[in-house]
Amino acid sequence: MAAIALHLSQKAYISHRRTRGPMSSKTEKTYVWGWLPGKTEPVPVGALSAVGGLVGFSYDRSYLARPEAVPLYGVPLAAGQHEPPNGLSVHGCFLDAAPDAWGRRVILHRLTGRTGSDAGTADLPVLTYLLESASDRTGALDFQTRPHDYVARSSKASLAEMLSAAELLQSGGTLSPSLEAALLQGTCIGGARPKAALHDGARYLIAKFESSTDTYPVLKAEAAAMTLASFAGIDVAKVEAIKCLGKDVLLVERFDRYADGTRRMMVSALTVLGLPEKLSSYAAYPDFADRLRSQGKNPNRDVHELFARITFNILVSNNDDHAKNHAAFWDGEKLSLTPAYDICPQLRSSGEQAQAMAIGRDGWRMSQLAGCVRAASNYLLSEKEARDIIDAQLEAVHAHWDEAADVAQLTGDERKQLWGRQFINPYALEGYKPTTYAVPRT
Repeated sequence: MAAIALHLSQKAYISHRRTRGPMSSKTEKTYVWGWLPGKTEPVPVGALSAVGGLVGFSYDRSYLARPEAVPLYGVPLAAGQHEPPNGLSVHGCFLDAAPDAWGRRVILHRLTGRTGSDAGTADLPVLTYLLESASDRTGALDFQTRPHDYVARSSKASLAEMLSAAELLQSGGTLSPSLEAALLQGTCIGGARPKAALHDGARYLIAKFESSTDTYPVLKAEAAAMTLASFAGIDVAKVEAIKCLGKDVLLVERFDRYADGTRRMMVSALTVLGLPEKLSSYAAYPDFADRLRSQGKNPNRDVHELFARITFNILVSNNDDHAKNHAAFWDGEKLSLTPAYDICPQLRSSGEQAQAMAIGRDGWRMSQLAGCVRAASNYLLSEKEARDIIDAQLEAVHAHWDEAADVAQLTGDERKQLWGRQFINPYALEGYKPTTYAVPRT
């Protein structure tokens, strides 16, 4: 794996941090920069201003004057201060570009020196997280302290250095300056697991690392599930399971980047639904399907695809399917579903299980295929069409299990551990009689 070639060297970055000090959310304004469609360089988009507990946004006049300017999702392309919708402290399109649990843990460590279990015991204002995180973040936005001088925040580190830094942060060890800098690349990507963004030739990747709390081969299971999803006809991000320093690493190709460096705007389902994260449990698949129908570029295709992802998640026991684990590209006018990502089988037994998002309009969310068939009309499908999708997925999982397990580098014992528990758990099939797939393996 090639070392990351990014804008600031480790030495320059460390010097910058020491002389400048922590970026503060008390900065009068936080400036938003963005990559317009097809462009390789960012332009000033506008500014965020914190007033009390709310963060408002205003477009830059130069951006409004651009004929190719596109509105950010949920923010009309007009002059003046735009307050976040009711219930939100900041517009969702900006929160989607902010670090999540792992990235915030890294930032808290950098600013407080905390490691191990103490690294996540405080919180900071959202503008601080936006300014302290690296620039190669999800989507096509970045955040700066100046309106007209863009300086990307990044470090130069190898995959091995990133992995070592993540392990030391989790274990409470002492990090060298170079490893401190390497951690920066984990602050720009969402999610709770340790990870980092990297650039390898023409490929833009996310590297996922083992967690100290893993009790089963999480990364291998995800690699197998993502591979099987592709065999099942789902539009899914490409993955590669590798070893680094003797540890499992999962490489995921980014779909918000093109090889030439251009970026794609995207928003989470949580943002599309207009919900704050504290109310994410109220997110429902039918509501997301409605938004894809009303705002989508290819509504029928995307709604059918959404149904297929629901049923496949059930087949592989991924009930971490919350609204930030679904996303759509935004071109300024229409939404289109991104490739699937984070299809990660969760630890479970043979008992009852529910999905993170409701599948039926009545709030039904159990991890059972029979209920998905009953809810098929919410996704513009007949019951027969829904059964055809499910049966094809069952056929693909059975037919390609060994191949997917090989790709994921699962051992024989790990295959036995996962099959019949995470993959094709009996609870998923209760009340559902498949019609086309081969006799199940034992």
